[in-house]
Amino acid sequence: MPRMEIELTSTSDSGTWTWRAAGAKLPKGSLDGSLLNGGESVGDVLKVETEQFVDGITVTSVLTTRAPRSAPELLEILGSGKETPLVTSTLASKKGRRSDNDRSDNNRRDKKDGDRRGPRNRTDRKPRRENKDGDRKDSRKPRQDRPQRTAPPRAKRLRPRHTHRDAAVAVLPEELQLLGRQLSRNGVPGLRTEIAKQNAAAEAAGEPAVPEALLLKLAERIQPALRTADWQDRAEAALKGVADLDLRDLRSVVVAAETAAKTDDTRELAEKLRTELTGRVDREHAEWQAEVASTLADGRMVRALRLSSHPPKAGAPLPADLLEKLAQGAAEGLSSDTGQDRWGTVLDAVALSPVRGRVVPAGIPAEPNKELLELVTRLSMQVPAIAALFGIAPTAPPRNKRRRSGPRS
Repeated sequence: MPRMEIELTSTSDSGTWTWRAAGAKLPKGSLDGSLLNGGESVGDVLKVETEQFVDGITVTSVLTTRAPRSAPELLEILGSGKETPLVTSTLASKKGRRSDNDRSDNNRRDKKDGDRRGPRNRTDRKPRRENKDGDRKDSRKPRQDRPQRTAPPRAKRLRPRHTHRDAAVAVLPEELQLLGRQLSRNGVPGLRTEIAKQNAAAEAAGEPAVPEALLLKLAERIQPALRTADWQDRAEAALKGVADLDLRDLRSVVVAAETAAKTDDTRELAEKLRTELTGRVDREHAEWQAEVASTLADGRMVRALRLSSHPPKAGAPLPADLLEKLAQGAAEGLSSDTGQDRWGTVLDAVALSPVRGRVVPAGIPAEPNKELLELVTRLSMQVPAIAALFGIAPTAPPRNKRRRSGPRS
């Protein structure tokens, strides 16, 4: 999946955001607000995964960004603390050398004393204890194997075939099939790039340029049929694997149906896919609520807070009683007796959870260190009430400004 950095430009009441490439005007588009983590604002720069289709670029997922590290991590070499010269040498004295006669005398002396010392073997060890059945009993405790942590299985990504797209290209006139293949693979932007390359090569060879306006007009005429065929390939693959595919891929196919499903067959396919997606989201939402409740009952507060911030169904919050338990548990975890590292971990989980406005800490550290104050400042927009306890006003995080070597495209 290609990745790129985008800048959020505006939002609407329906939850849809518009974006453009960071530092440029194009490409641009829109994305569903359910893909965001919450707390984003206009002007934020995000790293996303995209898919390029005939009608443009579609954002499929938003990647989490790590906070910039203020200083590199260094390893400190302590050593023994003693000052020693870099090079040492020791010469053996002549008096300390043993001659061959001395070695032979020692060997004979060892043989004479062998009867008194006893044989040098391992048979004089105490035997192991035996149980009633006569089997040897090992006094060592059996080793308990630690349970191995297994990562959650990753959802399958959409891998459609190109049956309908190839068929739509095949029915075109022969002189337009090459244009259709180029348009179906890279879209209109890729077609413009290819035309520019051909015109540059023709100019270098002294040949006439390709008529760009004519080719773009032909591309606009055949693009709707190719877009519908490409969507039909993706929709059939999504319907076949609706139980295992990533929800982001399924949602992207359903959203694209509004502009791509133009025939009766494609509309019926879109409605069936929409129904299957709704049923799966409802099931996963119920499982998500049960997992949050069980994790909270086990005392894993941070895990429960992080789970609560990733609902599979947008706009469907947790029950009121479960939200109250989450807020109460988080407040108890943010006390003056809590270590500052743990305090920061709980605060980071609270800032992205749906209970960030309800949590009232039981106490704050008496002397917060620099790392904790920096974390509170970074999260002050999400938890302004908690930041006020530290005397910190809500502060917007700095924008990720990239250097531009040339003018915007």
